[in-house]
Amino acid sequence: MKILSIQSSVAYGHVGNSAAVFPLQRLGHEVWPVLTVHFSNHTGYGAWRGPLLAPADVAEVIAGIADRGVLGDADVVLSGYQGDPAMGAVILDAVTSVKTLNPGALYCCDPVMGDVGRGMFVRPGIPEYLRDVVVPRADIVTPNQFELEFLAGRRTNTIGDLLAAVDTVRATGPRHVLVTSVLHDDLPAGALEVVAVSDAGAWAVTTPLLPINPNGGGDITAALYLAHLATTGSPATALERTTNSIFAVLEATLAAGTRELQLVTAQSAIADPPTRFAARRLR
Repeated sequence: MKILSIQSSVAYGHVGNSAAVFPLQRLGHEVWPVLTVHFSNHTGYGAWRGPLLAPADVAEVIAGIADRGVLGDADVVLSGYQGDPAMGAVILDAVTSVKTLNPGALYCCDPVMGDVGRGMFVRPGIPEYLRDVVVPRADIVTPNQFELEFLAGRRTNTIGDLLAAVDTVRATGPRHVLVTSVLHDDLPAGALEVVAVSDAGAWAVTTPLLPINPNGGGDITAALYLAHLATTGSPATALERTTNSIFAVLEATLAAGTRELQLVTAQSAIADPPTRFAARRLR
């Protein structure tokens, strides 16, 4: 599979394309990374260096790929953090170009905008832009629970609430929704869920809640889920493989005592996902 991944990049650590590209390659996929920024490190450190690339420059890179006559070979377009509507427009133009050349291509959008405890951390207007313009164009979206609640305009205190919120988002366009970092009233203490919903049904995987929340986890999750979904056609299988791999990476990161994801250390769990946690059907 060939994946056009339009995301940020860091020299040190693993977020954006620096989190997504290696796992996708480890699974045997060809990745064309297009960078929207190239920073020294992720912004969670509070200080960083490097350029924020202009939307026009990003568009030029994508145009150069088109000049090679290969843009239509892309099976998936993947996007993450979109800090500016102008960058979002470049990404959507790329999606249009790829799908015009390859109608079977998919667009996977990780609608990065905020999280529990942090609130919205993107510029004003970006959440509404993602909700109203970008998400309806996507085939696959991978919000966390906080982002899902914004996209759907409702709280999700129970698993029934969560599924209703997903249905609201799916009605706007996306066929597949993966919800990460799910906590609800029906879960026992110390547990966390990831939920996948499609036309075929809904499934959840429950794992222990680890005392760690490193940057980049959502970027890897989106990349792995789209890869497994596209190759297997099964949301339940994609959910199981993704969750098991991510949990193994988080365990390795916790054991190492670092704030950067241990992708290289845990790469065997990416290439060959463990079978520790199974998906259960919700409906």
